[in-house]
Amino acid sequence: MARDAERRPTACYTVGDVPIAIREIAARSVLSKSGIPGIDYCVNPYTGCAHACRYCYATFMKRFTGHSEGWGTFVDVKVNAPQLLARQLRRARPGTIMLSSVTDPYQPVEARYKVTRSCLEALAPYPVEVHMLTKSPLVLRDVDVLKKLRSVSVGITITTDDDRVRRLFEPQAPPIARRLRALKELRQQGIPTYAFVGPLLPMNPEVLARALLPYADSVLIDRMNYVSKTRALYHSHGLEQWLDDGIY
Repeated sequence: MARDAERRPTACYTVGDVPIAIREIAARSVLSKSGIPGIDYCVNPYTGCAHACRYCYATFMKRFTGHSEGWGTFVDVKVNAPQLLARQLRRARPGTIMLSSVTDPYQPVEARYKVTRSCLEALAPYPVEVHMLTKSPLVLRDVDVLKKLRSVSVGITITTDDDRVRRLFEPQAPPIARRLRALKELRQQGIPTYAFVGPLLPMNPEVLARALLPYADSVLIDRMNYVSKTRALYHSHGLEQWLDDGIY
């Protein structure tokens, strides 16, 4: 767990102009039972996420990890996750596994550490169904490993068609155009795909639907579940009309 980590960062890098503190930690468990309908287990190779999405529900993790830094400014790298996952899989019942539920498995630090890639390699020998969800085109690097899995689907989170809106709500995440290209290339590589449009951000829905239609096998949609995190952002940028009256 991240609370066992040394508080002093082992490295630092920047996403945009934001410094990100990196800590290498040893996790005690990485294959966790899931409360998500249809998902048996979750694997989170990292604690924290450099995408710094303003609406992110996973900020609750700070209550358990001892982090005082702002969300989006730290990432703990579970350097032993692949080896730990391989051991846990030998004892686990087969089921559906999601990467990831409280982090992005392909946030920028993955380019260096390759923890997600090594976890996928650990999963390859097992008869499990793997669901991946990311905002990052870095997932394309691992198409060769994804093709080794018995059953896999890759979702790309695309919450708006407007990159100006993306910069407000997802300031350090990849641009929308790059995510759409990733969805397209995954589909061309024969990887089952889906788009996760959640939370619904201000957009032109017809434009986004046309962009997704050729490349997503399915589309999942979710509302803004934690409006308290973003209400001031809607007000300050004149976007109040996009708030649902029932949760305003």
